[in-house]
This record gives sequence, structure tokens and C-alpha cells, in this order.
Amino acid sequence: MVRSSTVSAERRRRASSNAGSDRSARRILYVQFTNPAAYPPLEHSARILAEAGWEVMFLGTGALGADRLEFRPHRRIKVKRIGFVPGGWRQKVRYVGFHLWVTAWALRWRPRWIYVSEWLACPAALILRIFLNANVIYHEHDSPASGNGSLFQRATFATRTALARRARACVLPNQRRAEMFGRQVAGGATVMCVWNCPTRDELAPPRAARENRELWVLYHGSIVPARLPISVLKALTLAPDAVKLRIVGYETVGHPGYVAQLRAAAAALGITARVSFVGAVRTRDELLAWCRRCDVGIAFMPRHSHDINEQNMVGASNKPFDYMASGLALLVTDLPDWRTTFVENGYGLACDSDDWRSIGNALRWFLDHPEDTRRMGEHGRMRVLTDWNYETQFAPILKTLVASEG
Repeated sequence: MVRSSTVSAERRRRASSNAGSDRSARRILYVQFTNPAAYPPLEHSARILAEAGWEVMFLGTGALGADRLEFRPHRRIKVKRIGFVPGGWRQKVRYVGFHLWVTAWALRWRPRWIYVSEWLACPAALILRIFLNANVIYHEHDSPASGNGSLFQRATFATRTALARRARACVLPNQRRAEMFGRQVAGGATVMCVWNCPTRDELAPPRAARENRELWVLYHGSIVPARLPISVLKALTLAPDAVKLRIVGYETVGHPGYVAQLRAAAAALGITARVSFVGAVRTRDELLAWCRRCDVGIAFMPRHSHDINEQNMVGASNKPFDYMASGLALLVTDLPDWRTTFVENGYGLACDSDDWRSIGNALRWFLDHPEDTRRMGEHGRMRVLTDWNYETQFAPILKTLVASEG
């Protein structure tokens, strides 16, 4: 009887141990020194994994402007954030505390995978890669400018390089940036290009023909001069009153007060009644609901920039894909890669985003050609359905994650 009880206890212990190992194998910890909800691809990948049975945890922080953003609830996705602290010595203390906090959670939760989605989170992830032998995916949404600055910046760059070379895969949202990263940073590690597309379940139904003469133009995202120049407001003065602008988004730490400048410009131009400031919305569902109430989406980039991210935004900017998923026609800056990707494929028009007359002429065209505008939007919506969706884009990463279970 004693022997039987001992054997049974041993079996239960092994079963419990195996169950714990199985759970750990399907646990993934996302780490980023910002609000993860500011990056839609993180929500998309997390939901894909959660629907496949993975346990997902996010560890992040608050973020100025984007602090209200949050994920849709999911029973297998947990999000934990520490508060935002402005620049200065307090932020440096918070940065050190963040890495200790992440390390403590990883030791407690024991994930098999670490998904690092921001270069400032690399030090903690490198520690976990070395001491926990955790597998790492490094997803660099925004690339840092250079590593020749302060001691802190050089040290963080060094951990970025060390982590990238130990990662199972490195992910960037633009092909040119992925190639540069492979040559300069990855050191032979696998590098993938994954565009920041919406998921299929975010697609709007086909839209009917426009019933009235109003044309609503939408801008969504961070409200900064490079993406939403005042020239857009001046362009409205060239178009009839039926053309209106809706702005959904938030100010950034680099451009505080810019919304007030836009409001003042609208008042000076006499178009206050034609410009709607929605502000920041909390969830993707709310954002896409606003998209579906509009007809044309603006996705502008500076024509001349020294920023590596602004130079290579096709695929990295989720704006055009969100608009397309909602059936909107696009108005993009007349840059070669943007024209090739979005205009020549029939999803919208290009203009000189520095020239208010060029923008105004494009807006008049959309107003005067409602059926062509609707067709552009539907053509783009179908492209998202077929291959410009995150399920398709994320498939190579999912394959890498699943392969580790074997």
C-alpha cells in the first residue's frame, strides 16, 4: 500500500512537472519601454498567438500622448505597465527599475519566448536570453539614429547588437531597413520583413455608393507637422465646403501644442466648421469605426528627411493599410516607393504634400469622382483581404515559434 501511494505521488509530480513545462513552452513575454498599444502589430501578433493557445504577457510603460491607448481584452493576454516619467534623472531611474521589473517577472513567469519590440528594451532581454536561455524574437519597429552619442546610448546600442545576433529571428517592417539591419547589425541572424498590416477580422464590409456630396478626409496617428502639415488645412480652402477633415490621434513629446496650432490655423482660414478634432481613441475598434465614416485617408511623409525611419516607411506605416481595410481611397506623398506601392496599384492618388495647391487639387478630384474614389477603396480593401493582412505577414514568425515546440 505504501509502495502504491509512493508510485502514485511520483506520477502526479511528473504529470505536474510536464504540464508546467508544456505551459512554459507556449508562454511568450513581450517587452517594450513604451506603451505596447501604440504599436498595432503587437496586438495583432499577440491575438494570433492567443487564439492558437499561447499565454501572452506584455510588460511596458506609459507614454506621453499615447498613454490612453489599450488593447482589446483577451483571456490569454495580460498587459502590465509601469507609469510614464518625463525626461531627466527620474526617467533614468525608471529605466533601471524597468529592467529589474522585467527580469523579476520573467523569473517568476518563466516564458519560453521573449518578444522584444523596441531597442531600449534590449538590455533586459539580453539578460534573459543569456541566463534563462529564453528564445528571442527582436522586432525593431523604429530604428535608432546612431550609436555615437552618450555612454548610455553606446551601451544600449551594444546590447541591441548582441541581442540581435542571439535572436532566433529579427523583424523589421520595411524591406530596405531589413537589408541594412542584416548587413550592419544582425551578424548572420535571420532577418525578416513583416509589414504593419491589419488583421482580416478588421476589414470593413464593402461600402455603398456615396449618398451625399460630402467628402470626409481622415488623418489618424501621431499629430506632428511631418505627417499632418498645415498645408492640409490650406488645401481645404481650394475645395468646396463639402470637403471636410477629421483628425484622430495624439500629440507627441516632440511637438507639444501642435493641435492648438492646427486649431488656430483653421480659425484663421475660416474653416473651423470643416475640421473635426476627435482626439485620441482607446482601442483599434474605435479607430476603425472612425475610419469607416470617412472616404479618403491621408498618409503623408516628408519629401526630404535624414531620418532612416522616415526614409523607409512603406510597410512600416500602418496608416495606409488601416485606411485600405476600411475601404478608403488613399492620398499619399509623391515619393517613388509610395507611388509604386499604392498609386500605381490603383489604391489612391499622390500629391506634393508640401504644396497646398497640389493637395487641394487632389481633394477636388476625389469630390468630383465619387465612384472612382469608391472603387479605389474597394480595390485596396480586397488587397488587404488577400495578402496585405497580418495573418499572412506574421506567418514566417509563427512558423519559427511553433517549430520550437517540436
